[in-house]
Amino acid sequence: MTRILGISGSLRAGSFNTALLRAAQSLSGPDVQFDAATLHGIPLYDGDAEQRDGLPTAVVDLKDRIVASDGVLLCTPEYNNGIPGVFKNAIDWLSRPADDIPRVFGDRPFAVIGASPGGFGTILAQNAWLPVLRTLRVRYWAGGRLQVSRAHQLIDADGELTDETTRKQLETFVQGFVEFARPSS
Repeated sequence: MTRILGISGSLRAGSFNTALLRAAQSLSGPDVQFDAATLHGIPLYDGDAEQRDGLPTAVVDLKDRIVASDGVLLCTPEYNNGIPGVFKNAIDWLSRPADDIPRVFGDRPFAVIGASPGGFGTILAQNAWLPVLRTLRVRYWAGGRLQVSRAHQLIDADGELTDETTRKQLETFVQGFVEFARPSS
């Protein structure tokens, strides 16, 4: 069984990226344990607070979930042509302390997808993730790209991905990533 952890980079209740993550979860296949996480409860990074109080519980819990996974799928929005601050903030917390980076990130398969109401999807945010993931030394899956443009036309009010073409593209992407992340026996 391959264990994938998907993380939505949006806190919004009606998030297109959380909806995309749920759709990915449903399309991952029977031999995949696909868990979903959000960034709720992660405070703004503060080195003084880290030194005084240690890592927040929400950060420790998310780190443990990453470590227990075979691969991580980031579902990123794009804000002002880049990575959303809340998502980058979470990764900054997850990389603390620095000597824990190899355990949490090192050589772990990662992939990035995203949804946006805009016409270009999340191409700039996805590109902005590359140097961050390279710095953390993940094993980035570049076997496909998925940027969902005009998400408000493809995801209904109940958060369901209704566009069959996009569902098929997502299914192909997720299954390719699962194969990439699958532990060798």
